Amino acid sequence: MTNNDILKKLRVAHKLRDNDIIKILELVDFRVSKSELNALFRREDHPNYMECGDQILRNFLNGLIIHLRGPMPKKGEKKKQ
Repeated sequence: MTNNDILKKLRVAHKLRDNDIIKILELVDFRVSKSELNALFRREDHPNYMECGDQILRNFLNGLIIHLRGPMPKKGEKKKQ
């Protein structure tokens, strides 16, 4: 299973649109354009296909954690309830 497959499956599982994924990546200060993002979701035999590297997937997963749970509290800070 490739990084592209993982990204596609997470996109479907969380019902994310392109703009959602871009915002999630921005949460970890990682910028990606809509055309670059679309290239990740193309079929491997398409001329504009782009392989999803470890850095993109890692940043997406870190951003998804922040998106779902919220930012990590600073050291010494108590959780808000």
